[in-house]
This record gives sequence, C-alpha cells and structure tokens, in this order.
Amino acid sequence: MRKFILSCWLLLAAFSVFAQKPLKGSVKDAVGKGIESVNVTLKDTEGNIINFTRTNKNGAFTMELKNDPIAGYKLEVSSIGFKKLTTVVTGVAKSYELILQPSETTLETINVKNRPSLNARGDTLNYRTADFSDKQDRSIGDVLKKMPGVEVAEDGKISYNGKSISNLYVDGDNLLDDKYNIGTKSIPHGAVDKVQVIQNDQPIKMMRKNNMSDDVALNLVIKDEAKLKVMGDATVGAGVPNRFDENLTAMLFNKKLKFINNIKGNNIGIDPGGDLIAHNFSDYAKKLDNDKPNALLSTGAAGVPSLPQSRYLFNKAGLINLNNLYKFNPDLQLRANISYLYDQRRQEYNKFSETYLTDQTIRYTETQRNAIHPQKLRAQFNLNGNAEQYYLNNNLVLEYEPFKTSSDFVINNVAANQMLKQETFDLSNEFNYRKKLKSEDVINLYSYLNRTTQPETINIMPGLNADVLNNGNSYLGLTQNIKLPTWYTNNYVSFAFVKNNFVQTYKAGFNVQQQQLNSTLFRTQNNQQTEPVNGNTVNHLDWLKAKIYTDATYEYNNEKLKASLSLPLSYNQIHYNDVPNQLDNSLNKLFINPSFNVKYQTSTENYVTANYNFRNDLGGISDVYRGTILKNYRSLFSNDAPIAESKMHNLGAGFNFRKAMQMLFANLTANYSDTELNTIAAYNLSNNIQQKIVLPFNNHIRNFSLAANASKYLFTLKSTVNAGVSFAQSKYSQLQNNALLPFNTQTMAYKVGIDAKLNNFINWSYAANFAVTDNKAMVADGIKTNFKQLRQQSALAITTVKNLYLNLSAEHLFTRQSSQPDLKYLFADANMRYKWLKRKTDIEFGITNLTNIKRFDAIYLSANSLTTGTYDIPGRVAMLKATFNF
Repeated sequence: MRKFILSCWLLLAAFSVFAQKPLKGSVKDAVGKGIESVNVTLKDTEGNIINFTRTNKNGAFTMELKNDPIAGYKLEVSSIGFKKLTTVVTGVAKSYELILQPSETTLETINVKNRPSLNARGDTLNYRTADFSDKQDRSIGDVLKKMPGVEVAEDGKISYNGKSISNLYVDGDNLLDDKYNIGTKSIPHGAVDKVQVIQNDQPIKMMRKNNMSDDVALNLVIKDEAKLKVMGDATVGAGVPNRFDENLTAMLFNKKLKFINNIKGNNIGIDPGGDLIAHNFSDYAKKLDNDKPNALLSTGAAGVPSLPQSRYLFNKAGLINLNNLYKFNPDLQLRANISYLYDQRRQEYNKFSETYLTDQTIRYTETQRNAIHPQKLRAQFNLNGNAEQYYLNNNLVLEYEPFKTSSDFVINNVAANQMLKQETFDLSNEFNYRKKLKSEDVINLYSYLNRTTQPETINIMPGLNADVLNNGNSYLGLTQNIKLPTWYTNNYVSFAFVKNNFVQTYKAGFNVQQQQLNSTLFRTQNNQQTEPVNGNTVNHLDWLKAKIYTDATYEYNNEKLKASLSLPLSYNQIHYNDVPNQLDNSLNKLFINPSFNVKYQTSTENYVTANYNFRNDLGGISDVYRGTILKNYRSLFSNDAPIAESKMHNLGAGFNFRKAMQMLFANLTANYSDTELNTIAAYNLSNNIQQKIVLPFNNHIRNFSLAANASKYLFTLKSTVNAGVSFAQSKYSQLQNNALLPFNTQTMAYKVGIDAKLNNFINWSYAANFAVTDNKAMVADGIKTNFKQLRQQSALAITTVKNLYLNLSAEHLFTRQSSQPDLKYLFADANMRYKWLKRKTDIEFGITNLTNIKRFDAIYLSANSLTTGTYDIPGRVAMLKATFNF
C-alpha cells in the first residue's frame, strides 16, 4: 500500500505541474494563405522559452499554457523564406492572426557528410548526442559509452581522457550532486541536445576570473521541447523463477524547477543502491579531515566473485530516490536529495585458503551461508547562493544505516552461527560563505560540524577456539559489543588577495575530534553464565584530537601556465586514556605539508602536468586501543604501539593530448609514492584463527604506477575504439608468525575495446581486459606466485524489422594460476524488444545466463596467500517487461 501511495504521489506531482489552457492563432503569408510547419515560440519578459509548437497544414496553431498570467509575453514565429515576426501577447481570449512577409535568403552550398563532429569553444567541448546515438539506445548513459574520450566504468563512474569528472550538471545545475548514476540511467538520450565536457570547471562564479581549477565536469544540455513537460517511464516486469522488476521515474528540467524522482524494486540481481554511489566521496572525505574509523566488526572475509554484480547477486531490494531542485532566481537555489534503500541478500560460498610462510603453510576451509539485510536512509538539503559578489553554500546531511547479517558457517569441519548487527547514525552540517570586496579580494568563512554513533554487536554460537578464549574448555558462545560515538568540528577563515593573474590566500583554522571506544568481549559458559573473556578484552578509551592550522597558498594563472604552491602548517595535539588498560598518553606534533602543482598548455588542446606533495599523517583511535576485539569468528585484533605516524612523499606527472576535430584523445600518467611508517601489523596465523596486533616498527611502502590510454573515432568505420596499458609495482613488508617478509608485487594490465556501427541495422561492441600479477618475497628461496586473468565482453544489436530489436551478448572469463587448474566461464544473454510507438510502450523479453551456470569458482591471489572460492550464483532467468514512456 505504501509503495502504491508513493507511486500515485509521483504521478500526480508529475502531471499536475501543468494545468492546461490553450493559446490559439494562425500564421499566413501576404496573400492570406496558411503556412504549414512554422515555428511558434512563447517567451516571457526575460526571454525564457515558456512553450513552443508548429502550425498545422492550414497554418493554425494551439499552444497549451500554465495558469500563470501571460500578458506582456511575446510570440515569436519564424520559417525559412519569411522574415521573423514578434508580437506581444495581451491575453488568451483572442485568436492571434500573424502575417509573415517573404524574405530573400541566399543559402550557402553545403556538402553533407553523415559523420559526427565535435565543437570546441574555450574550455568546453560539445558532443552532439544524435551523432553517437542509435535506435536501440534508451538513456544518455548508453550514448556516453560510445563517445570518444569518455569512459563509463561498470559502477557508472565517468572519466574524460583519463580524469574522473567532478560533477554531472543537468542544464548547468547540480541536481544530483556526486550521485549521478540515476541521471545517466534515467534521462532519455533524445531529450539531450548535446553533452558538454567542461575542462577547468569552476562552479563558483566569483572565482572564474582567476580560475585555478583543474576539475573536469559534464553538462547535459536539454532540448527546448524537453524542458516544457514532465518526462519519465513506468516499467512492470515479471519472470521465472519468481522474478520481478518494477520502476517508476518522473523528471522535469525547466528553468525554475528540476527533478528526477524514482521508485524501483527488483529481485533480478540489479542493485538499486548503485544509484546512490558517491563517485568522488574519498576526495571529499580527505578535505573534511575527519578520520573516523569504518565498522570494526565484520562477517568475515567472504569476498565476492570476480564477476559483474548482476551475475552473482541474490537480492530482493527497493529504493525511493527523490532529487528536487528549485531556483528562486538565477543566483539562489534549494536542493533536496532524499533516498531510502531496503535490501535483502543471500550469499552462499565455499572457501579454501593457503598462506605460505617460510617454514609452514597455514590452511583452512569454510562454508558460509549469509542472509544480509542492509538499509540506508539519507536526506540532504542544500541551500546555494552563487553570484558574482558572494557565494553561500549550506549542506545539511542525515544518514541512518541499520545493517544485519545472519551467517551459518562451517570452518575446518566445526559448525557455528554468527549474527552481526550494526547501526550507524550520522548528522552533519557544512557551511561555506565567500564575499568579494570592492578591491576584488575575497574573504571565506567555513564551518563543519558532525555527530556520529555506530554501535555494533556480534554473537557467535557455539564458542570457538576454546584454547585461546576459554582456557581449553568448551562453552556456549561469544558476544562482542562496541560503541563508538564521535563529535567532530572543523572551522577556518581565509582571505584571498587578487591581483591580475596572481592570487595569495591565507587561511587559519582549527578542528577537534572527540571519541569514546567502549567494547567488551563476553563469553557464555555452558551453565548460561556470562562474563568478560578476560581483562584484555575490554576497552574504555577516551580520545581527543585537536589541530590548529594555517595555510599560505600562492597561485599564478595565465593562458599557458597554471601553478600553485601551498604551505600548510599545523600543530597537532592528541590525548587518549583508558583506565582499565592502564593507558594515558599524549602526543604533540608540528607539521608542515607542502605541495606544488603546475599545468602547462603545450598547445591549444594539449597540456602537461606535474605535482609534488609531502604529507604527515597521524592515526586514529583504531590504532591505539589495547583491549582485544573479536572482529569476526576467526579474527582477534588489538594494538601494542604508539599512535601511528606516516610520512609520505608523492610525485606525479601527466600528459594529455587531444585533437577534437579528429576525435583523438590520449593520456599518459606516472606516479611514485614513498610512505614511511612507525608501526606494522603483526599477524599470528593458525588453521583456525588469526590474531593481529599493531607493533612499533619502522617500515616503508613504495608504489609506482604508469598508465597510457587512447580513444579514437574512426569515421570510415563509424566506430569508437580505445586501448590502454598500465604497470603498477608495490614494495612492502608483512610480519606473520614472527617472520618479516619483504614483498614485491607487479601488475601489467592491457585493455582494448570497440563500439562499431556495421551498417544501418547492426551494431557490435567488444571489450577485453588482460592482467598479469607477479608476487615475490625478497628473501632467499622466497615465495613466488603468478596470476593471469582475461575477461572478454561482446554484444550484437540487430534491428530485425521495423521497431523490433534483438540483442545478443556474451562474456568470457579465463583465469590461470600456476598451482591451480585453469578456470573458464562463458555467459550469454539474449533480449528482444518491440517499440509500440502508438502506445509509447516498449515490450521486452529477455533471458540471462542462457547456459544456466549456477556455480562459479574464483581465485584470489595476494602476496603470499592463495584463496579459492566456490559461489552459488543465479541460473537462467527469463523476464517479460513492459515500459510505458511519457
């Protein structure tokens, strides 16, 4: 009933936007004959398009209007061979008879070539959507994948010429923030006139004059006719065995109001939570500098198959996703993004693991059946004022995430049950205000406040590892309780001095983090008595971390060169104490973390970049607790080290090349980092349990990566091709069973792809990824492992007869590891769709996993361990769907 009410609400909201009443008239030539197909446009007093239509064969037109008063608006009529005419509207009661006068127009001779083209203007590159779309495409996301230079990952993340986009705008507005998947999946490609790639994107108007931004954004330019009405679709789908797929979407993109509101639910292996992915959240979290730990408890290292999620997911999920933006005026807007995800998942797997040490091999086998129940409620309210003289942004976010998992498992022939409950509540408010003074200098005020609670509980029955946890005596079970509330605030004021191409910015601020970690590991004896396992499994840890900081940033910008130097200085103070564990420590550190970035335009379209930064970091509360925590049924974690400190040097360089008119894009990047740590995680492994303790130990982690990618549109073949190669190397150490093993890991990866239009009724795509990973322990007779994997995907789209489309796709996966048999899998899918144009309805029948594969084996290789897993996956599924478009 609730879902039905919400569906009705969406439809009513969609169709009530326009209460219709007609504006009528006719367009005639000088002798009084009606003119057919004349463009008739109604514009308001500011020149904004309110509605438009075309005349019929008799020259008459009828235009539907909102109930708003239109007196003073203008009617504009135009047609080839006639002079444009504009008249003022006095009301809707009269019929407007408009007379067009002939004009002499000399048309330039044009050689029409049916080939796509790109238009570049300044930092903006324009792709015409129609140049890359086909009859089978539905959403703008389908077309983005075909555009040269644009890459869309499986999770929906978009990159342009090797760089992730910072925003996806809809007609210039940030409707979806960083969670833009719902936009690329829902917006019809036919509603998008062009896709703009905006390099050096700077959304803050007052900062565009001295723009130091290196961000790349996409803007979807909506067609005028698509701005005037509510669009959307409703899907009803049913299949076997016992499958359903339902969807309702409504969207509007006019000048004042934009929204994409969606309700969906399915049990066909498609995760609706994918619409809520924040693709750049890790970068945003670094800016906040609030290093609160992730969940401390888990169900174990089950992992997931190396397959697309839709191949292995058993789910029953629903999502309400509401995104609404209202503009009070061109400089002030209010946005609300509200979502609720409900999910039920099932996972079954068998696992075998080997860890190779110098003098022994640790082995264990396990079977696990998980019933997973995640939920997520998120509400974000954003008020944004963005003018030439001021910038105001206030972002209020509330998140509530209850998570429950029930697991039945067998480890080394011992059966048990595990129940995990987690409940995260997060409330934050971020305020940012900038003001431009008469001198062009800018003052900036910033404040961020956050409150988080994340209680966790895990119950395990019967009691395991009695030799470690109960003096060798059998017992009923274990209970691990954790509470970790956090308060955090970050505040600063900055002043920017602007003079021609040079900007100096000076910042001063402070942040404070207060946390309390309370945890106890209980055991229940056979007589039902519950008690702490021992004094070493209790934490009552109070943590206070404060930082006072300043930053001086110097930026220079001209047509060829952008350069910036940042010199942040911070005084860091940490105090933590835990009376039961006799812990009372303090730390005071002064850090300077310089960074330097430069970008040089070698030509109009090409540029090189270089950057260097040095960063000191201090660990958090999860690095210092002394009482042992049972992370899951086979993992015990604790610490016996001071606060973790790291010093990292990072050096990077890149070259971006493009010839937009030839649709050729290429990029080359290199990066090297050297991190020095004062702690190391020491693991004590046995066949039944792993114990981790963090110890004081100086060590280095060194990483190097090199990547080259290219994308090109082949005009003759009407195809977009891409290719890439990358190399990554890591050098690090592991401490396992008192043996220190330095490792060297190298990975070479290659990829190729093509999206081709073979003729007017057949499209073909192919993509291949091949990776080779080598691991070696850098000691005498050291362990060596080698891992190879090839993944190929291909699809054929055929227009069989008018409005009837056939899609065939296949995916091949090949895995080779020297000590294991080769793994080979071939998945195939088929889909047929008929477009019933008269009813604006698509009828679709599809079968996935035609070969009915129900079990999947996977290999996971790390530095000195090999894990093989066998997973139950959905077999063949047949679905019949009907999608009505409005």
